Amino acid sequence: MRRDVSGNTLKLFTELQLSQTMQRQLADAKFINPTPIQAKAIPPAIEGRDVLATAQTGTGKTLSFLIPVIERLAKSPKETKALVLLPTRELAMQLMENWNKLTRNPRGAALVCGGLAEAPQLAAIRKGARLIVATPGRLEDYLQRGLVKLSGVKMLVLDEVDRMLDMGFKPSIKRIAAMMPEDRQTLCYSATLSDAIREVTNLYLKNPVRVEIASELKPSPNVKLQSFEVPVEKKQELLEHLLDQNDGSFMVFVRTKHGADRVARRLQKAGFTAAPIHGDRTQSQRSSALRGFAEGRHRVLVATDVVARGIDVADVAHVVNYDLPREVEDFVHRVGRTGRASKHGVASTFAAPDEAKTLKKIERALAVSPKKYRVCANKAAMQQVA
Repeated sequence: MRRDVSGNTLKLFTELQLSQTMQRQLADAKFINPTPIQAKAIPPAIEGRDVLATAQTGTGKTLSFLIPVIERLAKSPKETKALVLLPTRELAMQLMENWNKLTRNPRGAALVCGGLAEAPQLAAIRKGARLIVATPGRLEDYLQRGLVKLSGVKMLVLDEVDRMLDMGFKPSIKRIAAMMPEDRQTLCYSATLSDAIREVTNLYLKNPVRVEIASELKPSPNVKLQSFEVPVEKKQELLEHLLDQNDGSFMVFVRTKHGADRVARRLQKAGFTAAPIHGDRTQSQRSSALRGFAEGRHRVLVATDVVARGIDVADVAHVVNYDLPREVEDFVHRVGRTGRASKHGVASTFAAPDEAKTLKKIERALAVSPKKYRVCANKAAMQQVA
């Protein structure tokens, strides 16, 4: 495995060895300066090498594989296809938006995911779409029914492979990969590199170039961290207090789908514009909630982790961990929804008294020391304790 440890980060896309057409498309789309993941992952991918990259959400990894995909398809025979597998519909739809922005060729790509009508997806494939952007479950369903063939796929991208494994897609990925040519190029992206992910990459990647970006698991310094020791029955009251005392949009993370509905419903009754987004909502409901939040019609988006993964909404002022995340990585992912680029944000974490040790473990693992408050059970007052 060749490891990219170069400290020389390219400052302009024009420094990359890309076609004139791609350079023009990047300029038209206002993409001028590559992020570190783009600068390091694009060159070996353009060379046809397999790539194993670890990078957090929000680092620009989508373009780091989409640009090589577009370049490869432009230089290959028309029967050559590319496949991108990713865990959620939201990520798939965002990738399609980036494809359209760069190529202005919506017919060139087919979106294959659950929760959307089958007919347009299958029509796009039959009309010759050369890029398939898919979630594993729906794609495998089409393959089993003989509606899609992958014999022409010469480029496979596994995006957010850690999340796909968390969601139980490992068997599906294995069955899908078995239907593709062995001489394909494979690009794999993950936020972390666990033993399970190493096992997957050993199966599908051949002598990959290893690219590591922001491998240190840590919240952005642009985010002000604060935590609240609060009784469970006071969490909703505290959330409403924060909404009253602070300006801007709020993204609230809860553990369960039922919890997301309950918190959003209570906020609506209290006079706040809020919408839930989780796996049991229809695609129309999820798209409406996300669009309303992005456009400012909903001030609060109440989300579960799986659905929120990959959601990229600009100018989120405040993140609230209403329920503690299960993993340290999820804490970083949640907090990363605010303080993006050069902007600043606030992240508040609620912890019941019996969750204090769990919160302490997260803080210790990340080497962070949030400002701490305690909310009394018998009154609304908050006491700063650190």
